[in-house]
Amino acid sequence: MTLTSFGPANRIKRSAETHPLTWRLRDDGEAVWLDEYQAKNGYAAARKAFADMAQDDIVQTVKDSGLKGRGGAGFPTGVKWGLMPKDESINIRYLLCNADEMEPNTWKDRMLMEQLPHLLIEGMLISARALKTYRGYIFLRGEYTTAAKHLNRAVEEAKAAGLLGKNILGSGFDFELFVHTGAGRYICGEETALINSLEGRRANPRSKPPFPAAVGVWGKPTCVNNVETLCNVPAIIADGVDWYKSLAREGSEDMGTKLMGFSGKVKNPGLWELPFGVTARELFEDYAGGMRDGYKLKAWQPGGAGTGFLLPEHLDAQMYAGGIAKVGTRMGTGLAMAVDDSVNMVSLLRNMEQFFSRESCGFCTPCRDGLPWSVKLLMAIENGEGQPGDIETLLGLVGFLGPGKTFCAHAPGAVEPLGSAIKYFRPEFEAGIAPVSAAVPPLARPIVIGA
Repeated sequence: MTLTSFGPANRIKRSAETHPLTWRLRDDGEAVWLDEYQAKNGYAAARKAFADMAQDDIVQTVKDSGLKGRGGAGFPTGVKWGLMPKDESINIRYLLCNADEMEPNTWKDRMLMEQLPHLLIEGMLISARALKTYRGYIFLRGEYTTAAKHLNRAVEEAKAAGLLGKNILGSGFDFELFVHTGAGRYICGEETALINSLEGRRANPRSKPPFPAAVGVWGKPTCVNNVETLCNVPAIIADGVDWYKSLAREGSEDMGTKLMGFSGKVKNPGLWELPFGVTARELFEDYAGGMRDGYKLKAWQPGGAGTGFLLPEHLDAQMYAGGIAKVGTRMGTGLAMAVDDSVNMVSLLRNMEQFFSRESCGFCTPCRDGLPWSVKLLMAIENGEGQPGDIETLLGLVGFLGPGKTFCAHAPGAVEPLGSAIKYFRPEFEAGIAPVSAAVPPLARPIVIGA
């Protein structure tokens, strides 16, 4: 896995001042264990938080930093923390780390957990102190076997050093941490589905309100944060709000740095820690090296399969939530995918919608029935058997499964790339429509109510 630094061609070396997430990484890609992590100032932020900061001050510091969730939704972390109850009599609270990284084209959390497991543990320890949670769980994608092994070893190291367990750092504060491997379900990335799965229930999203901060795991107040989000906490506590905000590029409304990447037929596919506000063109050309010889960039997604497609002329957009919104889609996870000119968009979308259809929890009708319907129509178009009106039906499904139309955000994310692909590459879809003479009689075709 490639990891470079701020400057093109690695002219600037990673440092604690510029790369809070990745400066401790080893050049050989091996994990950084406790002794080395502490030699690189590891757990210094936790010691500061325990010795010098009140719990509410930690929450306020994170809020002031502007840190937002790094899992794709981008909700302000400090605001989320502030939703936890202030009532001191509620002594059972939970902190959950969402490590169910199943977004296609995304592997940033995997790198952090495999190579810097103690950074995540320190982030969770500080967060637990701030939120007064006595127990934490890392809900890990089941396929991440190396991450599971490394996290479990790091947890044992931290316990032996008195950094987890009872009376941490002599503060009287107790915090237990467990690694829980899931069964590999995309829907577990939704926080309430994750909670249901952790409890041993079917991984369906829950109705909100109540929100997890009030009623979460086993009915107790619970905070759920993404891996990368929690890994930002130690640097914010150690070096302060002003420094953290200064990392972002001018014009960015998001603060700090972000793990970003590019996959596809680029010359240098990889993952880099970059300041929010860097342009997609810099990411694509200076870091990913542009397209391989013989290939041309046709389209790209800015942050996982659940984000809309963009064109080469959109590469000058800044990589932060508002910057990507200006060109019509979402930042998502920040790991982009390049689509080359040899790819048929109908086939690509059929593949994507098959994934999203399979991963639906089946709880609500639009998602349960709408996504398989889109797959059937795309398969017909892909095989040159599409019928007049099929593209309009697909666009109808994009509307019916959009934001606010389904129980959770799974379906809206699933159809966003479909809508954008039809918008920019409609001729490829039209090419799969059979001649009118070969069309199936109208009554034999599915009818969209309200279309």
